[in-house]
Amino acid sequence: MQDEVDRLVAAWARERPDLDVRPLEVLSRVTRLGRHLDRARRAAFAKHDLEVWEFDVLAALRRSGPPYVLSPGQLLAQTLVTSGTMTNRIDRLEAQGLVQRRPDPGDRRGVHVRLTVRGKERVDAALADLLAREKELLAGLSPRQQEALSVLLRQLVTPFEAEGALP
Repeated sequence: MQDEVDRLVAAWARERPDLDVRPLEVLSRVTRLGRHLDRARRAAFAKHDLEVWEFDVLAALRRSGPPYVLSPGQLLAQTLVTSGTMTNRIDRLEAQGLVQRRPDPGDRRGVHVRLTVRGKERVDAALADLLAREKELLAGLSPRQQEALSVLLRQLVTPFEAEGALP
């Protein structure tokens, strides 16, 4: 079984025999897989009338647990966007009735963002569809292979995250 990366690597090996092109065998597949996963996620979220960024904000609130409230600063830290971008996102989600701003009881100048019932229902449904789709994508691997792949990918990603190079 060959894929596009096999053809790409063979072409580079032919054209540049002086270079070790083996890293492409892994990292080009990771890049291509990332693109396929982004498409699958966008499709899963679109079924629930959500953009990826909307899911990210709603999911951060949902993961926080009851009462599903975070400060804008906490949302910034979890979604890695600027404060201006987050303000715009909260405005748009609030206009859809998916979140509400509430005064921060501990700081008169601050606000908290709360996930509404409608927002919770929407993010829960989108997550269920996303997980079903991702399960399908992994169906070609046994549970043992999935675990092994997870361990290897963690080894590859951890140094980047420890350095703060990638979100």
